[in-house]
Amino acid sequence: MARVLITSAIPYINGIKHLGNLVGSQLPADLYARYLRGRGHEVLFLCATDEHGTPAELAAAKAGKPVAEYCARMWAVQDELGRGFRLSFDHFGRSSSPQNHALTQHFAGRLADAGLIEEAWEKQIYSKADDRFLPDRYIEGTCPNCGYDKARGDQCESCTIQLTPTELIEPRSAISGSTDLEVRETRHLHLKQSQLRMQLSDWIDSKTDWPVLTTSIARKWLNDGDGLQDRGITRDLDWGIPVKRGTEDWPGMEGKVFYVWFDAPIEYIACAHEWVAAGKGDDWKRWWRTDQGAEDVRYVQFMGKDNVPFHTLSFPATILGSGEPWKLVDYIKSFNYLNYDGGQFSTSQGRGVFMDQALEILPSDYWRWWLLSHVPETSDAEFTWEAFQQDVNKDLADVLGNFVSRITKFCRSKFGAVVPEGGFHGPREQALITDLQTRLGRYQAHMDAIEIRKAAAELRAIWVTGNEYLQSAAPWAAFKHDPQTAAAMTRFALNLIPFYAGLSAPFIPDTAQAMADAMGVPLAWPACAETALTALPAGHGFTVPDVLFTKISNDQRKAWQARFAGVRT
Repeated sequence: MARVLITSAIPYINGIKHLGNLVGSQLPADLYARYLRGRGHEVLFLCATDEHGTPAELAAAKAGKPVAEYCARMWAVQDELGRGFRLSFDHFGRSSSPQNHALTQHFAGRLADAGLIEEAWEKQIYSKADDRFLPDRYIEGTCPNCGYDKARGDQCESCTIQLTPTELIEPRSAISGSTDLEVRETRHLHLKQSQLRMQLSDWIDSKTDWPVLTTSIARKWLNDGDGLQDRGITRDLDWGIPVKRGTEDWPGMEGKVFYVWFDAPIEYIACAHEWVAAGKGDDWKRWWRTDQGAEDVRYVQFMGKDNVPFHTLSFPATILGSGEPWKLVDYIKSFNYLNYDGGQFSTSQGRGVFMDQALEILPSDYWRWWLLSHVPETSDAEFTWEAFQQDVNKDLADVLGNFVSRITKFCRSKFGAVVPEGGFHGPREQALITDLQTRLGRYQAHMDAIEIRKAAAELRAIWVTGNEYLQSAAPWAAFKHDPQTAAAMTRFALNLIPFYAGLSAPFIPDTAQAMADAMGVPLAWPACAETALTALPAGHGFTVPDVLFTKISNDQRKAWQARFAGVRT
């Protein structure tokens, strides 16, 4: 049994996330966690809300709420939506937690003791209209690289290039829209990441199994002259973790907070501490400290490609620079972007389908299957309503749902709602068992390698075998002249249902549970095809499940297309 620590990139607190956010980190992380648990491994799956920095302040101001109140409310909303999509976090934490406050301040103290933090005067934008310094995300303007007119002062959402506010063309305050801005000096703390270049380079070079997308981004940033620079870790904000050196005050840093990029990744560790504090676990250090058991842990992170630089350089720099035996990530699964109907999903612009809206329309398994089977692993992908309708109707309704409905209804009509007596497997059944054992091995190999699209394609192919078997065996025809053979065929086909349920659970957990419940068996990962396909004894009762998946009509698809053609207000 392996021990696997899984973290998903933590979502900003500023509003409900869209489907592009979901498929870029949380959903594939959940798929992997469910798969590993199904195989009997020990898993700790953590996520949290990223509650500090300008996104939280701006969203709270827009909502007319105090920041702390707004964050608490939105954490509850995101937690509920995560449950709605069946995201199986062991703990869903908050970066504003006392644990993250203490741990962030601890890391800052360790880095300072190691000589990796220096005080520096920075030139920052000051807004006369707002009477305050404007941190990066409080400034918008035109990206000098791609021309996107809503680029932020830290990064362009369109081309993902990192920016400084002074690089923006025609900058303006995100609070008031004022262009009456000027550059003033303010003192801040910088993390001297450049001193860790060789350590980071050697560490990245050792990760020969990382996806190309991850390593290419990491090496580009590491080797680019503008990449691994010393970087500010404090900001002039009211909301955030107060700047301290461990538990001691930091002279000259009064009234300042740590920059969100510094404290947010530390929340991965703090979240495990929260997990224990919530009474869900008993030892968070055995997952995070290599001197207390974590040397045997495999740590896997899931994130969109825009988060790769922080997770391959900045967060590891914090851990390495601390000089303490914290667990470093073993594997980073990164994703490209899911686009929406010819454009981009965007939380800030309100474009696309958002998690709450999706669940209003259809149950989560419809979305989970489509998103995971189209996950943007090797290139950007695109959500279109036509593709969604086609794949739901074909894969879920016509293939899986149709098979379960056909065989359970046929059995009930000819043999009653029990598994009939059946003879030995014939050549047809034995050939299918052999094929399914091969496919089971391939499916598990793809899941082990986190090759999600390939795994989804193999799972669908496994589903297809059921309908192909029924077409070939035709138990309804055999029943007319040889009821005993028809009974054997029926019993064999019924055994495919719990087999499918176990394999499908990581992708479509609700449906998998419904299939297992209908057959009156626990949901379990099959050890091998032959054992699984002889598991149901004669006389075992079952129920014919409700329709597993309802087809999406053209009228529904057109109505949803029209409803989500604009921008969410």
